[in-house]
Amino acid sequence: MRWTLKPNPNPHKTRQLAAELGVTPLIATLLVQRGVETFEEARAFFRPAFEHLHDPYLMQDMDKAVARIETAITAGENILVFGDYDVDGTTAVALMSSYLRSYYPNVATYIPDRYAEGYGVSFQGIDFAEDNGFTLIIALDCGIKSIDKVEYATQKGIDFIICDHHRPGDELPEAIAVLDPKRQDCAYPYKELCGCGVGFKLIQALSANRGQSLLDLIPYLDLVATAIAADIVPITGENRVLAKFGLEVINKNPRPGIKALIKNVKKQELTITDVVFIIAPRINAAGRIKHGNHAVALLTEFNQKQAEEFASQIETFNADRKDLDKQITKEALKQIETNGEQERYTTVVYQEDWHKGVIGIVASRLTEVYYRPTLVFTKSGDKLAASARSVKDFDVYNALEACSDYLEQFGGHMYAAGLTLKESDFESFKQQFEEVVANTITPDLRVPEISIDAEIDFSDIDDKLIRILKQFEPFGPENMTPVFIARHLTDSGYGKAIGQDEEHLRLFVKQQPEGKGYAAIGFGLAKKIGLTQNQKHFDAVFSIDENEWNGTVSVQLRLRDIKVS
Repeated sequence: MRWTLKPNPNPHKTRQLAAELGVTPLIATLLVQRGVETFEEARAFFRPAFEHLHDPYLMQDMDKAVARIETAITAGENILVFGDYDVDGTTAVALMSSYLRSYYPNVATYIPDRYAEGYGVSFQGIDFAEDNGFTLIIALDCGIKSIDKVEYATQKGIDFIICDHHRPGDELPEAIAVLDPKRQDCAYPYKELCGCGVGFKLIQALSANRGQSLLDLIPYLDLVATAIAADIVPITGENRVLAKFGLEVINKNPRPGIKALIKNVKKQELTITDVVFIIAPRINAAGRIKHGNHAVALLTEFNQKQAEEFASQIETFNADRKDLDKQITKEALKQIETNGEQERYTTVVYQEDWHKGVIGIVASRLTEVYYRPTLVFTKSGDKLAASARSVKDFDVYNALEACSDYLEQFGGHMYAAGLTLKESDFESFKQQFEEVVANTITPDLRVPEISIDAEIDFSDIDDKLIRILKQFEPFGPENMTPVFIARHLTDSGYGKAIGQDEEHLRLFVKQQPEGKGYAAIGFGLAKKIGLTQNQKHFDAVFSIDENEWNGTVSVQLRLRDIKVS
C-alpha cells in the first residue's frame, strides 16, 4: 500500500478557522480539506437544514415538467413512471409513483428487464405504454441520451419528462422537459444529485404547487438517502442534507419495505456505510437475479406483513447473488492463475455461462485482488458483454475508447463501464486493451493508495474529538471518514489473528508505555501480525471508531494498514 499524507491545504485559513470555531488545529485542518473554510460554511456543514435545499424551479425545465404533470392529472391521463433497474432507478420510481399516487390514482410503474431490454429507456417500454393507454412517461435515472426513443414515443402520441443526472451528449432528447443539473444550460446551483435526487426535486416542486411544505416530504427521504449511498455521489451540499435527514427516517420511521430489510440488523443506528452494505445490495439483487419490479413492489408496499414477504423473496435473490458472485470470482481467479496472467497490466477474463447480473461485482472483486483495470466477459445473445472496473485515478473509459475499433458499443465513466463485442474480436481486443493500459498507466497507479488526512498522537484522542468527528457524518465521497497516522506504536503482547479463517488482526496498542491504549481491529491484516510482536515499534494508519458490545460503547481504532516504524 502507498501511504499518502495530505498536505495542510491552507495553514492561514486553518489557524483562522480554528480560532473562529474554538476547535483544535486538527479539526480545522480536516474541515479545510473538505472545502469548509469559513464560520458560515462550518455551521452549514455541522448543522444541515432544510433551508439549505435550493428552489427546485432553479432547475431548467422544472416549470414545464410541473405544468405537464398537472395537465395530465386534470385531464385524467395515465402516467407511467419509468426507471432503471439499479438502486438509484428503483428508489426513484418508488419515490415518484408513491408520491403521485398519494393524490392521483392513474399511475403505474415500469422497470426494464436487465437482460431482455438492457439499460435505460427501451422501445419495449414505450410499446407497453402505447398498448396500455399511457400518454405521459416520467423517466428517472435514465433518458438523457434517449433521443431515438423519445422521438419514437412522440410519434405514438406519448410525451416524456426526463429526470436524469448523467452527463448529456451534444444533443438533448425532444422531451417536454429534461431535468438534469448537468445540462450546460442549467443554472441549478448543485450539480451532484443522483437520479432519485432529481426526482425528489420534481416532487418538491409539485408539492409546493399544491401548498405542501418540505416537512410533508420527509417520509420519502429514506428512499433518497438509500439512492445517495448506493450511487456513490458526493456527500456535499444538498446530498448531505438529504442523506442526513433520510438516515433519520431510516433509523426512526422507515417505510415498511426498508423496515423489513433491516429487521434482523442488530444495530441501534444505521450509518451511510450500513445502507451501502446492507440495504443497497438487497435492492440491487432483484434486478440482478430476477427483475427490478420486485424492488419497486417492496419499496412501495405499505402493509408491513406484505412487505416482509417481499423482503423474504429479496433475501433469497441476494443469497443467490452472493453464491454466484463467490463461485464466478473463484473460477475467474483460477483462470488467471492457470493462464499465468498474474503479471499483466490488466485482467480480462471470459466464460460464456457466467451470470450477466453479477459480472460487475466480480470485476470489483478481481480489482481488489490484482489491483489493475479489469474486464469480466460473458455471453449475451450472439455477442460478448463485459463489465469494466478501474483503479484509483486511471480512466478505464478512455482506455476502452482507444480500443473502440473492436467494440460494438460501450458506455460508462472513469471507474466503471459496460461494453459488447463480437466473439471473434475477443482475443484481438484483449491484446490491444493490455497494450493501451501498459502504455498509459503510471507505476504509482498500480499500487493501492491510502490517503491520510493527518498525523495524530494518542494524546489528541479524547471525548471532544470523537464527539466532533461524529458530527462530520454522514460520510461518503468528498467527505470520507477521516484517516489518521500514528507512529511508534507497540502492542500489549496479546495481539492475535481472529475470525473464522483467522484473516483479521486484533491488537491493543499504546504510543507511550504509561499513556492511553486502544483496542484496534484490522480486517484482512492478520498476515502482518509479525510486525507487532515482541514489542516491535510500528506505524499504523486507522480511522477512529466506536465499538458497541453488551450495551457498552468504547473507542476502537479501525486499522487500514501497518508498517515497521
